Amino acid sequence: MIDTETTPPDLPVQKGRREFGPFRVSVMSERYLAIKVVMMPRDTNPLGTIFGGVLLSYIDQAAACGAKYILDQHGCKSPMLVTIAIDKVDFKQPVMVGDLVSFWSSPVRIGRTSITVRIEVEAERQGKILPVTQADVIYVSVERQADGTMKPVPHGAPPEAK
Repeated sequence: MIDTETTPPDLPVQKGRREFGPFRVSVMSERYLAIKVVMMPRDTNPLGTIFGGVLLSYIDQAAACGAKYILDQHGCKSPMLVTIAIDKVDFKQPVMVGDLVSFWSSPVRIGRTSITVRIEVEAERQGKILPVTQADVIYVSVERQADGTMKPVPHGAPPEAK
């Protein structure tokens, strides 16, 4: 069980073991470095900083890597995951050409067919780590049906206890 006195309310999936109904599973204990990339001149906007859309693309990719990692930690099959939402993204610092940018993932919520992953973005510049932004990204596990449509399917990880 999780010690609720030391568990932040906005991060329900935490270090150690967690009970999910009849299941008892281990969960990812720390942030997972999903992507680390050097920002290049081709990614700049007219102001010479990195275009926000480039960072949003990396956030989506990092969240996909993080979701797969989390589900792998639960021993799940690798489902096809699709992005259904990216929560509010506020840029706190500009990212510059040459910055080494890290995209850290951590689990927020695991549902029956969905998983929410928090991405924290940090830029390393001149030996300093600068917080850039964060976002919660929600994925749904899907399967292609005979008629070509996609249908949500369980990903195999037990849903988080309510």
